[in-house]
Amino acid sequence: MIAFQTDGLDTSMWERWIRRSLLAMTGILVSFLLYLLGTKVETSPSLSTSNQAVLGKSDAGIDQFRFTQARSGAVQWEVHAQRARVFEAEKRAVLEAVEVTLYGAKGWEMKLTGEEGTVNLATKDFILANRVEPIVVQLEGGYTVVSNHLTWTDERRTITTKDPVTISGHGLKVRGRGFKGFLDVEEFQVLENVLVELVQ
Repeated sequence: MIAFQTDGLDTSMWERWIRRSLLAMTGILVSFLLYLLGTKVETSPSLSTSNQAVLGKSDAGIDQFRFTQARSGAVQWEVHAQRARVFEAEKRAVLEAVEVTLYGAKGWEMKLTGEEGTVNLATKDFILANRVEPIVVQLEGGYTVVSNHLTWTDERRTITTKDPVTISGHGLKVRGRGFKGFLDVEEFQVLENVLVELVQ
């Protein structure tokens, strides 16, 4: 009887020791998981804040953006965009919903709009592009130029594209690929695959 009771006591003590060990291990694991979760929650906002700080230094968003280029007191051209993101380090602005007016000696000579564009703030060159509808350029002389992509080079005062282009006005419609326009001398060239139609 005594031996049996002793064996029973040994078994009961062994079970208690196992339970306590398991409870202790469970407690340690739960504490470790809570520590990890607490660390994640604390570090995430600081990472987000640092990323925002970096972005804030490198670019700024501007609504109703206007950029004007003038020489000798006369406005050469003006860009207006519904929204712009300015990257100071790269000296460029990325534009949305863009309107551009180019001026000559007699007043405005060219007006165009684009869904998106980029202005190089150092060279004063800009690029306009449309994804859906083509860009429509209205020339003061009565001609209209239509293309999906246009580049203005300020130093040479030229507007160019390598894309398909259509020029219409004064009873003519000219289609082709590639276009170069020299604003100061009012000379315009379609570069390749030129097709001319007479229209009424």
